[in-house]
Amino acid sequence: MSPPVDRIASDEKLPEAVDVVVIGAGIIGVAAAYHLAKKGRSVALIEKGHVGAEQSSRNWGWCRQQGRDRHEIPLARVALEMWGGLHEEIGADLGFRRKGVLWVSNDPKELAGWERWADVAREQQVHSRMLSRAEIAERLPTHTEGWLGGMETPSDGRAEPSMAAPALAKAARALGVKILQNCAARGMETKGGAIDAVVTERGRIRTSAVLLAGGAWSTLFCRRHGIDLPQAMVTGTAFSTTAAPVITEGGLGTPGYCMRRREDGGYTVALRGRGTLNLTPEGLRYARQFWPTFRTRAAKLKIRVGKPFLDGLMTGASWSFDKETVFERNRVLDPAPDMTLVEEALTMLGQAYPELAGVRCAEAWGGTIDSTPDAVPVISGVDKLRGFYLATGFSGHGFGIGPAAGRLAADIVTGDTPVVDAHPYRYTRLIDGTYLAPAGAL
Repeated sequence: MSPPVDRIASDEKLPEAVDVVVIGAGIIGVAAAYHLAKKGRSVALIEKGHVGAEQSSRNWGWCRQQGRDRHEIPLARVALEMWGGLHEEIGADLGFRRKGVLWVSNDPKELAGWERWADVAREQQVHSRMLSRAEIAERLPTHTEGWLGGMETPSDGRAEPSMAAPALAKAARALGVKILQNCAARGMETKGGAIDAVVTERGRIRTSAVLLAGGAWSTLFCRRHGIDLPQAMVTGTAFSTTAAPVITEGGLGTPGYCMRRREDGGYTVALRGRGTLNLTPEGLRYARQFWPTFRTRAAKLKIRVGKPFLDGLMTGASWSFDKETVFERNRVLDPAPDMTLVEEALTMLGQAYPELAGVRCAEAWGGTIDSTPDAVPVISGVDKLRGFYLATGFSGHGFGIGPAAGRLAADIVTGDTPVVDAHPYRYTRLIDGTYLAPAGAL
């Protein structure tokens, strides 16, 4: 089942030429298009399905600095500033509320790791604080779990995934961005080692710059052009509840479940770290790079060989630009939710909070998370092909840092001074193996 997402109209006419083509209209692509237009560039935003239909509407809706990899903290800080001002800037509600994030634990080692992270974050002006058992009891007075300690960041917030990307896309259109939905990008044409055009199912757009923000589809698109992009895909399950009493107004993370308050009076809920790893040819190709991550997460993952694997075998590494492609055959990546996880989470909620015992699942959905080997995104040019840029591999963090990630991508495409240091997000680290060292991210 697809989660609800606000729908917007498409532009009817394909432009003959633009300064930049952005492929993928999730939160990253939409934000990048918006910022490129603010810089005075002409932009075509190409989407095989519709705006925000894949992971950008299927995530938890957290907008957090807390627990980010230290390399992501500057981007997360800028994103929180942007989230706080977007409502006024674009004249539309994205559902952002600065209601804080709270994590709790009974594991002394985990709590010690959070404390070390908080010390590092404080140096970057993120003021998270550790909480005692008594302080957690004050914040969660009806809980039955008796947590040993926790960490909170009051300046963090939440937004509504169903609203955010469409609202920002409308703002981008007001600045002149052409938004083309149900219009798959089949590939790129080059001339002299540089981008010359994007070929879509509806025709050709001349351009000298392409930003690929294709999420789970990025590796396949890159492979068609001889570009390696190590990504792994995990399918997660989340669900919304019926209206429920207030436990938290922000985000709450426990070792078992995570939840955040919704504007409709319910919660978005998921089980922490649980999901399904669907084996694909791309995944097997990059298995060595992801082995360390897999070993740490394997106990919570189901592993399946199914339709994604067979589809990958059939697609191969090459296809014609003048025939239907896999992108047209898969307008919206809509994996089925794992209802056993939904039932398990509902049971946990009812046991932890007596007032939630009668809460039910309103809607459940699956989503595919695209990850890099070091769980930090790629926001970078690709030297192998002049004019080609990536903004992908957000590893489950893309929604919260989306506005700032789009700004950084726009800065890189235009050659402007980047809003934060772009070095940690360089593409080359995935190719030469100089991955970022783990930095205590949650």
